[in-house]
Amino acid sequence: MQTVVYPGTFNPITNGHTDLVERAAKIFDRVVVAVGTSTQKSSHMSLEMRVELCREVLGHISNVDVCAFTCLLTDFMREMDAKLILRGLRTVADFEYEFQLVGMNRVLAPEIETLFLAPAEHFSYISSTLVREIAAYRGDVSQFVHPAVAAAMRITD
Repeated sequence: MQTVVYPGTFNPITNGHTDLVERAAKIFDRVVVAVGTSTQKSSHMSLEMRVELCREVLGHISNVDVCAFTCLLTDFMREMDAKLILRGLRTVADFEYEFQLVGMNRVLAPEIETLFLAPAEHFSYISSTLVREIAAYRGDVSQFVHPAVAAAMRITD
């Protein structure tokens, strides 16, 4: 059974994230959406809330599991007995950052490979950071996120 792990903070999960998961679910037997924390990012929503929203947004895809992780990704991969990491690429800047992560992960766990997917063109400009910025100014984020996420962002701001 081929399992791929799609890690991120999903702060919040966007339509771009959903697009990648839907396409990955057609390629792999199992997709694990691993919702994590980051020492470099402040979370708008709690880890539990982000996991709950990911489960709601992705619930229509039968071969997707959503879970939280609070350790090194390579350790989580070993716990999941997974050898493939899925990452999304929108821009050249994303690639530079992701390339650094690939190098670090190869040193920490040489048995793990990273695969990249680009979102559909009409999602390529969406980022969680921009969605949070729009929401912070009480802007309408409904065209960038699932309705449940938009509602949660209105409640937590």
